[in-house]
Amino acid sequence: MTLTIYHDGKYWVGIVEVVEKGKLKAFRHVFGTEPKEEDILLFIHGSLSRLLDESSQPGVGVAAKKRGPINPKRLQRLAAKEMKKGISTKAQEAMKEALEHKKVQARIENRIERDRLQQLKYEKKKQKAKARHRGK
Repeated sequence: MTLTIYHDGKYWVGIVEVVEKGKLKAFRHVFGTEPKEEDILLFIHGSLSRLLDESSQPGVGVAAKKRGPINPKRLQRLAAKEMKKGISTKAQEAMKEALEHKKVQARIENRIERDRLQQLKYEKKKQKAKARHRGK
């Protein structure tokens, strides 16, 4: 699991990348103002676990890399390289897929609600017609 915090020009944003069972899932959290260490720790210990539990996104397939022990200097260079690079394209792809999944779910829920309201309207119209027919 990695947490990348960056400034997108307007807000400070955190990207959480999680690899589970060969699938990469990415989540976006907007901090707003520049987060202090306490804010980051509060996010990690509080909202992060809830965010991971409530997610229903399928994720993007990723091949797991096996690494042996890494030289500390190499690890430092890799960390600096990752900091310069920013968000990985796989994370962007996972976030886009999650957004599409949310859109589809919202579309389905909206359709169900619209049908329910249409049915209620129809039933009300029928009751009025029946009442008029009876002369009330």
